[in-house]
Amino acid sequence: MPKGLYHKLFGTYWNPYLAVGLAGVLSALYFGATGTVWAVTGEFTRFGGHLLEGMGVDISRWAYFEMVKMEGIPWMRTDGWIVFGMLFGALITVLLGNHFKLRVPQLKRRLVQGFIGGAIAGFGARMALGCNLAAFFTGVPQFSFHSWIFMVFTAAGTYLGVKVVQTSWWRGKPNLKRVSAGKSALPGKKASRRTWQPVLGLLVLIVFAAIVVHYLLAGKPLLAVAALFGAGFGILIERGQICFTSAFRDLWVSGRAVMTKALAVGMMLSVVLTFWLIQSGMAPIIKVAAPSTALGGLLFGLGIVLAGGCETGWMYRAMEGQVLFWVVGAGNIAGATFLAYAWDHLGLYDALTKGFAPINLLEEWGSWGALFGTLAMLLCWFLLASWWEKFYRFGRGLQVEKPRLVPGKAAGKHQ
Repeated sequence: MPKGLYHKLFGTYWNPYLAVGLAGVLSALYFGATGTVWAVTGEFTRFGGHLLEGMGVDISRWAYFEMVKMEGIPWMRTDGWIVFGMLFGALITVLLGNHFKLRVPQLKRRLVQGFIGGAIAGFGARMALGCNLAAFFTGVPQFSFHSWIFMVFTAAGTYLGVKVVQTSWWRGKPNLKRVSAGKSALPGKKASRRTWQPVLGLLVLIVFAAIVVHYLLAGKPLLAVAALFGAGFGILIERGQICFTSAFRDLWVSGRAVMTKALAVGMMLSVVLTFWLIQSGMAPIIKVAAPSTALGGLLFGLGIVLAGGCETGWMYRAMEGQVLFWVVGAGNIAGATFLAYAWDHLGLYDALTKGFAPINLLEEWGSWGALFGTLAMLLCWFLLASWWEKFYRFGRGLQVEKPRLVPGKAAGKHQ
């Protein structure tokens, strides 16, 4: 491969609009190929179920596990290979780009905070029956109204999260280190090149390709398809640094809205393609719109800010060697598993979900009304984010400039 092209692919990060746009197209194609959507937290819940079973806990009568279906083992499920594929894809691009580096937070309390944030996010995501993917990025193109409830309350949750992480008791005392004379605290320009990484990345790529070929030869093409799509998603989230946390959090912190606008564009593309697939005969995936959707979104938004990354964000950062996000992932699984317990044992389903129904915008507004209505709402979101970015002042909040009055015209107004 030419050196310049290699550098563009793996040496620099991709334009967010390109990466998220491709993710929108890929998620629609995945729906067309399998009839399911790009999702991860359902599988995280099953991971937790397998761990409980390994510890001798009988989960056979837990209502939530009956709903998400604890059939088979992770590497024999398409949802399992979406998760594994994403990790493979992100790791391969990190290694090929020579970007892997083990990083441990200087403040060890960050690990505890990351676990707590991950657990809250996992709990909230499964209460809403999906995370930033199934209840948001792939839920909106399915025309499921629950996605819009989840989106609004996730935004509110991230606002609360920003307020929490900006407090002094959450941040803790800074861990300052003395720097000796003549030495810099910043990484030197002559840092040793980790030339082994691209070689290891190539080996991981070969192993992954062998797994895909194995499933094809074994007559299990759906697993091969899921693995390939998962790897594609993993490449895109890492190369585009796609993190829904930053998309919301940055709005409240700095007013930056690049990722927010890119997500709107990516979903518009996915909406059009998914609409065409549904009109061709595929059944949309509609989730219940209930108080649990709102509360789940709120908790999810809060949790991802406390953790520092959503489901896509922590997955690619973990593959970059950031130990904090390995802990966030463990917290995610723990939170999702606890929700499976609380669903019926603590009465969450009866209190927040029972009696409510899925709302399909295709049925409520008609096919074309749902298409153009959804696109219009996404366009409004894009324009609102642009307006916010223009008038938000870092550290001073929203300040809308008043129109200047021309003295002559102002005087003439009173004549």
